[in-house]
Amino acid sequence: MTTSHLDSTAPEILRYVAFSTDPAGGNPAGVVPAAGGLDDATQLAIAAELGYSETAFLTPAGPEREYAVRYFSPLTEVPFCGHATVAAAVALADRIGAGRLLFRTKAGEVPVEVAPGPGGALEATLTSVEPKVEEIGAAELAEALAALGWAAEELDAALPPRIAYAGARHLVLAAATRERLADLAYDFDRLARFMTGLDLVTLQLVWRESADTFHVRNPFPVGGVVEDPATGAAAAAFGAYLRELGLATPPAVLTLHQGVDLGRPGRLRVELRAGDPRVRVSGAAVRIAG
Repeated sequence: MTTSHLDSTAPEILRYVAFSTDPAGGNPAGVVPAAGGLDDATQLAIAAELGYSETAFLTPAGPEREYAVRYFSPLTEVPFCGHATVAAAVALADRIGAGRLLFRTKAGEVPVEVAPGPGGALEATLTSVEPKVEEIGAAELAEALAALGWAAEELDAALPPRIAYAGARHLVLAAATRERLADLAYDFDRLARFMTGLDLVTLQLVWRESADTFHVRNPFPVGGVVEDPATGAAAAAFGAYLRELGLATPPAVLTLHQGVDLGRPGRLRVELRAGDPRVRVSGAAVRIAG
């Protein structure tokens, strides 16, 4: 008989939801607050058994309130995950108090500040690594659209396709209508192959409600997940995309609504500051009972 990685001999595993104050909303994440000594296979097995889109594994690193952090989906490790960062930061703050943390990720150093939000729930603000934005070739774009089942004319020409990075790579595609965004039924294996070829973590599918409000969805087949309910890394990349294309001018605060189509609504706050290329992403997190 195979022993479960979640049995009494396993490391402590916490469950939090990020980008919502409702445990039934936002994006659930696993948090292992003391992952020292766990090898890659064990971390991947724990993430797979939990079944969340990401689990964060933390190990104290150097000075107080600094941690090495690794992120595993059910299928693979990713260099950076925003919602698991928010979840892990709030989980730590529940134990050691609000304030500044430093996460040392495979993408680089990510400062996180935890403080009570307007409603009293703890909120975390992460500051991304330095972002970059690049164009995508015509053939690659055509393959992405074919895998999604989208037509080129269903895109919003004012928000052109780009690959954006703020710790992980995401392809930004903007739907011309909310109806197109809502109707998401894609070829899982085909999209996974396409994304693997371009080292993409998710697709950032967006619809622009207004200049500072967007609705977003994130297919995540490379992680073994059909759709990520709330995606902080993609939100940071999208903020960089908007600034790079002149669609948002710092200082600016953007609101991203995600998870509505999955019945897990969440809200992500994206901040662009003048003179700082990094992007800040904020959201609440609460523990899931049990």
